[in-house]
Amino acid sequence: MVRPFSLSLPLLASLSLVLGMMAPAQAGLMRPVLMLIRPQLEARLAEVCVEAAAGGQEDLERTLRDPCRKIAGPTSRCLIEETDASGRGLGVLTEMLGGRFGDDSEVVVKRCLARMFGLPSDSLRDVPLRELGRRFAGRTTR
Repeated sequence: MVRPFSLSLPLLASLSLVLGMMAPAQAGLMRPVLMLIRPQLEARLAEVCVEAAAGGQEDLERTLRDPCRKIAGPTSRCLIEETDASGRGLGVLTEMLGGRFGDDSEVVVKRCLARMFGLPSDSLRDVPLRELGRRFAGRTTR
């Protein structure tokens, strides 16, 4: 089971203060805020990676911890860079603070996946995220 992203109370207070002082249209200014949460994002990505790949098998979980931690770093960088580049930083942070995965987060994930596969950033825009998950997992839809 994937738990919602959670932030510490002091970090939530800091984010609220910064978000309250910013105009919504100021794309690019969210990067410092996003960089503040990067360690927590990396830890959560590594945890989700282990949970998803190991399927509850303890031996496999131990084996996967280091590889998942190693890919969490580049993945978090990609997510932060694509959040910043897409101008959706405020929306993504709002979704994270609400503990949900919404439209802004989906756009960023698709942009990051496209980037990781060397595709144009908006090439996966119209593909449902569940379909991408099935395809990357090697299953076909019928």
